Amino acid sequence: MRDLLSIRETDTDQIHQVLQTAVGFNEILKRPVKKVPTLRGRSVITLFYESSTRTRTSFELAAKYMSADAVNIAVAQSSVSKGESLKDTLKTLEALTADCIVIRHPSSGAAHLAAQFTSVPVINAGDGRHEHPTQALLDALTIWQHKVVGAEDDTYPVALRPDKPFDLAHLTVAIVGDLAHSRVARSNAWCLSRLGATVRWAGPRTLLPAEAHQLPVTVCDDLESALTGADVVMVLRLQTERQESGLLPSLREYSRLWGVTHTSLRWAKPDVLVMHPGPMNRGVEISAEVADGVGGVRSTVEQQVTNGVAVRMACLYLLMGGSGE
Repeated sequence: MRDLLSIRETDTDQIHQVLQTAVGFNEILKRPVKKVPTLRGRSVITLFYESSTRTRTSFELAAKYMSADAVNIAVAQSSVSKGESLKDTLKTLEALTADCIVIRHPSSGAAHLAAQFTSVPVINAGDGRHEHPTQALLDALTIWQHKVVGAEDDTYPVALRPDKPFDLAHLTVAIVGDLAHSRVARSNAWCLSRLGATVRWAGPRTLLPAEAHQLPVTVCDDLESALTGADVVMVLRLQTERQESGLLPSLREYSRLWGVTHTSLRWAKPDVLVMHPGPMNRGVEISAEVADGVGGVRSTVEQQVTNGVAVRMACLYLLMGGSGE
């Protein structure tokens, strides 16, 4: 891979390669001293035009754990506030001898445009309503750890076939919530289906994208049909900041009809895995008890965050040609 711009454009072998590399990096995260010289002397720049906690911080930590220099560009304090274009910003960062640029942008397709403007590897950290590829990869890794390995231990099992170690063909994943505005849902639809999983989408009709029928998903009209027999339930944040007025009668009604709670999870399998990409609106799309894993619920919210560091270490390593340990 030269860049990582979308899962739709990433083939299955490349997905396997990233995930398998991430399994190795997970071991580093368990060490008392989380530091290897893999990318020593390299520089990674995170260019975020939107707010972020998990994605930006995990990319910075991923770079630092591999001994690269990580630089965060605060767009509000940069020349962007003076009217500098995306192209000129990227050309400036390239001239500053950056080795990789991680970009988040509110406009769909911005990452692809960025890759055209620079010869430096570009990683899409979320572009508008389009895609969020590294989130889908870390979600796939988390599902594999629990549903294929059969435990939270992420040690690579020798018994798995080396030619297809991340086979999720026996799993049904229900993705519930604000699908129209979710780049996470789109990336997961492509990623999980490529790995063999059956993917269901469910949400209010006003929050379903027009192109849903073009994606490898089954669209469900109600929460019960989506969750019935599901192995994994992925809850999406209600993105009120991106929504137009009139899409929902009220948050209370949305929570009543579409909120994932102990009650609604009775339709899923007893060992269902509950996921959320964060940040969460507790009490809206997911109950606090389910989010925290109270009452026997298998919630992986925190493990997803940890896996995000390992997956982003793998992406930086593969794109930047790391060496060493």
